[in-house]
Amino acid sequence: MIRFFILFGFSFMFFMLHYTGDINKYINMKYAYLSISAVVILGLLSIFEFVRVSRLQIAEEKRLAAAAASVEEDEACRQGEDAGHEQCTHNNHAHDHHKHDHHKHDHHVHDDHAHEHHHDHGHSHGNDTKLKRFFSYLILFVPIITGLFLPAHALDSSFVKAKGFSFPSFEENIEKNPGAHQFLKPDSSVFYRKEDYIQVKNRELAQFINRQAITLTDADYLKGMEVIYNTPDAFMGKTIGFDGFAYKGQQVDGNHYFVFRFGFIHCVADSGVFGMLVEFPKNTQIKDDDWVHVSGKLTWELYQPFKQTIPVLKVNDWKPIEAPKDPYVYRST
Repeated sequence: MIRFFILFGFSFMFFMLHYTGDINKYINMKYAYLSISAVVILGLLSIFEFVRVSRLQIAEEKRLAAAAASVEEDEACRQGEDAGHEQCTHNNHAHDHHKHDHHKHDHHVHDDHAHEHHHDHGHSHGNDTKLKRFFSYLILFVPIITGLFLPAHALDSSFVKAKGFSFPSFEENIEKNPGAHQFLKPDSSVFYRKEDYIQVKNRELAQFINRQAITLTDADYLKGMEVIYNTPDAFMGKTIGFDGFAYKGQQVDGNHYFVFRFGFIHCVADSGVFGMLVEFPKNTQIKDDDWVHVSGKLTWELYQPFKQTIPVLKVNDWKPIEAPKDPYVYRST
């Protein structure tokens, strides 16, 4: 029955994540069909397991009831009168036959037990097996309990403070890790072959290159940021606008703030914080995690902590905004 609770627990957990809308804090909703499929498959498997266990329990109950009835008949025959002697003899014969079969079964079980004892000697013992099974089930129950009862918090600047962020140089050839968190610059090249990514990069560049003013929406935020960082020279001097939360950090001085969005390429495992260094007007006061809309001209600036020149948005218009209902952005293609 434990297997039933595990299967049903996972199915119910995924269902509740979809029902509450918290599923978008874990995966790119482009792949929501996978978790929906998991709900259906795990639900069906849990039903199958429940039926299987129920049938075994019913069969065991029938066996015990038959054994109890046989014992009662045997006891009644012993105390019966001569009138029931023939029937008792018949019952006793059947009972003896059952006992003979049971003796053979016990003998077989004894042989199996001896074989198992001989086989397990020197390998594992009952207590070790039970302990391993207990920890195996515990490991499976932990994600179910946490997924159902722990709130799913949206990522914020504390994640950036804890992890820091880096910005590899445009020319630097680094080893790519698809499972690593990304920072500042979206990079989907890790999910393509080199030749395929060149085609993707050129196709997406064509979608933005002829725009004089580029306003990045939730739908094209990650795509647009990647295009701009891949070919920054093509966008210098153009007006770019986007929404995000502010992050001052300890490395930025003056009127500079980073403006970020957390984004998922596939799921939370490859999530990252993406955006730009933004130069605000003098005496601008913004706190970490304040949401703003910024618009300005793209330019270059030497950023000493990275020891390189990076694209910087020089703001000519900005305003505070409410945090969006869904603070994340997703890679749609």
